[in-house]
Amino acid sequence: MKSDDLNIIIATDCGSTTTKAILIERKDDGYRQTFRGEAPTTVEAPFEDVTKGVLNAIQEVEELSGRTILDGERIITPTKDDVGVDIYVSTSSAGGGLQMMVAGAVKTMTAESAERCALGAGAIVMDVLASNDGRLGHEKIERIRQLRPDMILLSGGTDGGTITHVVEMAEYISAADPRPRLGIGYQLPIIYAGNKNAQERIEEILGEKTALSVSENIRPVLERENLMPARHKIHDLFLEHVMAQAPGYKKLMNWTGAPIMPTPAAVGNIMETIAKKEGINVIGVDIGGATTDTFSVFDGIFNRTVSANLGMSYSISNVLAEAGLDHIVRWMPFEIEEEELRNRVKNKMIRPTTIPQSLEELKIEQAVAREALRLAFEQHRALAVGLKGIQQERSISDVFDQKATGQSLVDMQRCDLIVGSGGILSHAPRRHQAMMMMMDAYQPLGITKIAVDSIFMMPHLGVLSTVNEQAATEVFSKDCMVYLGTCVAPIGTTKPGDPCVEYTLTFPDGRTVHESLAFGEVKRYPLDVGQEAALEATPAKGFNLGEGKGKTVRTKLTGGVVGIAMDARGRPLRLAEDEEERVKQITAWSEAMGLYAEL
Repeated sequence: MKSDDLNIIIATDCGSTTTKAILIERKDDGYRQTFRGEAPTTVEAPFEDVTKGVLNAIQEVEELSGRTILDGERIITPTKDDVGVDIYVSTSSAGGGLQMMVAGAVKTMTAESAERCALGAGAIVMDVLASNDGRLGHEKIERIRQLRPDMILLSGGTDGGTITHVVEMAEYISAADPRPRLGIGYQLPIIYAGNKNAQERIEEILGEKTALSVSENIRPVLERENLMPARHKIHDLFLEHVMAQAPGYKKLMNWTGAPIMPTPAAVGNIMETIAKKEGINVIGVDIGGATTDTFSVFDGIFNRTVSANLGMSYSISNVLAEAGLDHIVRWMPFEIEEEELRNRVKNKMIRPTTIPQSLEELKIEQAVAREALRLAFEQHRALAVGLKGIQQERSISDVFDQKATGQSLVDMQRCDLIVGSGGILSHAPRRHQAMMMMMDAYQPLGITKIAVDSIFMMPHLGVLSTVNEQAATEVFSKDCMVYLGTCVAPIGTTKPGDPCVEYTLTFPDGRTVHESLAFGEVKRYPLDVGQEAALEATPAKGFNLGEGKGKTVRTKLTGGVVGIAMDARGRPLRLAEDEEERVKQITAWSEAMGLYAEL
């Protein structure tokens, strides 16, 4: 069936705890997401068959929509009259998702490229081995045995260069003779994507012991990364080996009209599609109970990182340990004893499905979320860098340039859109809270749009974009994305209370507001979704809104559920050290943004 003929689509995402199904229909105004259902994932005992959860979630969609989709345990395709669907697609992170180890010759070069390749394919990278990582041979062997990954990606050397290091890494893998995590009677998949001159030796060492696949070199020359062929190979092996071993997946693979994708790879897919289609730079986050995934697309370059120890339930204690108590307390508009905070955080960890029962509990949880987002973003910026190991002629101006080799590609001044996803952001009692959490964690510069994923349907749309890009992007912009508004943040710093920016906002009804903002202040102006306001802003002498210090900016601002946030709190955001002052500060910001007005 051609992608143009798809009128009714059912998509599922098999998560580690919940399987979510959505129905997408072609209407007069284009593709729309119409109904959704969910059910517990059934990959573990007593069911040990992932398709049971899928059928239960689809059954809920049937009940809500009144449409017959199933015939017993079969999805009816294609559509005939009002029965069945045209295609079924799915993503999965059930059974712990795709867990990989990567190995490279040099830690800061090929090993880092291999890590970027695996992360971009939707994997959790358990460890990165390199010939110069400081571990002895027997320690590397022991580590490979201990981790039992689903797959290993081995890379190293530019084409035609030395083969010693990558051969050495292959010998360690061979000596470890690792057993795969799922399935007993099959060999561990290994992808070799390194120096083509070493292929023969690698095949001699690993060919018989493992399920070896050879892909194009991910770093054929120092100046260039070639990640896509190896990423495609990871997806293929994920389906052939890893998914095939997970309970019920063989059956599920026969149902789908497109290859099953790892959930994070699908989310990355839709981010890339949107960034490319709209020609913008995007930062995205999916904050879960155990991990936080951060995505970015800058100048068409896609990066993803997994902070496997930062989450809001199972990993919440790690956030407290990594951020430190002071960093969490600073976001709370009240005083709290250290022991009480620790107890509340640990309670959430041992009862991961609970939700805050009081306003105080909500504020504590959102304070932790700010730090989880901030730490995950710092880790992301550290990995989303230009290629290392390249000698460049650099002028004096390059030394101060953010984009010099080895520097992060993530430049907040050039970020057009931040998209948040995951329970704490998508299900915040007021959208204002989600916007403020992202403003505090990411500290956008200049003019940045902020949005959230309404009901976490990005994975479904990511896999759909491989079949029908139009359907995926239309549903993404109309039903998935909830635009919160635009943050306007002058770049610069001065003393609290000093003038920062003077501005005039002209609203669609002709009303104008002419105001000034002092340093340390934040103001909100309601402006509905789909509406635009004209901004004319002149920053104070030392401040910049994108056109240069003190230069006037004239632009259009997009509205949203929250509206326009004029944020003159400075970057980096500094909170008062005096307890009483800090509480006053946080309270003033909360009131200005209307965080808890109607709770």
